[in-house]
Amino acid sequence: MPLASRWCALWAELGLAIPPGADFASLLARYREAHRAYHTDQHIGECLAWLDEVQSQAGSRTTLELAIWYHDAIYRPGRSDNEEASANLASQDLLAAGAPGTLGADVASLIRWTAHEAAPPPGDATLLVDIDLAILGASAARYAEYESQIRSEYRWVPEFLFRRRRAELLRAFLARPRLYATPLFFDRLEQPARHNLAESIRVLSAD
Repeated sequence: MPLASRWCALWAELGLAIPPGADFASLLARYREAHRAYHTDQHIGECLAWLDEVQSQAGSRTTLELAIWYHDAIYRPGRSDNEEASANLASQDLLAAGAPGTLGADVASLIRWTAHEAAPPPGDATLLVDIDLAILGASAARYAEYESQIRSEYRWVPEFLFRRRRAELLRAFLARPRLYATPLFFDRLEQPARHNLAESIRVLSAD
């Protein structure tokens, strides 16, 4: 299903009218801002494809799907409050649509876990985090494209500094006991992700 149709279908399934400013064209404009290269509608489409595969494991598929759509709606490279801002936007839009306050709160809570600062609780938060990190276990070609996209988003950072900080971040991920908490993602992506991370660290650390 095209992304535009899927966005409209989700709101219809929730029994809500899309509020002003949350139409698909407005959302797409956010994901296609000039400073973005990875945090785009391509990423959202990939996340939704994973959701389709694992939706039977979701406590609330519609809540999880809303969180996917909104989790990078606000993205400014180098800022630490993107997830909080995106969570607040989702809450505001759902409130404007007349959704129950609990729905906005649940969606916002899920989005905040995509900051990847702590291990999420079991349930939809864990599933969302695994979906968001699925790119780490992508094919070698897609992972290489991802790394290039991230570099483009931080094009203003000097090369030596970017390489050092990016390697530090990837080493922190690689040091985790496991990258994926849910069985399907762990079984399918854990080893490819560790290989991709190790190879990327090697390239970034090369003289």
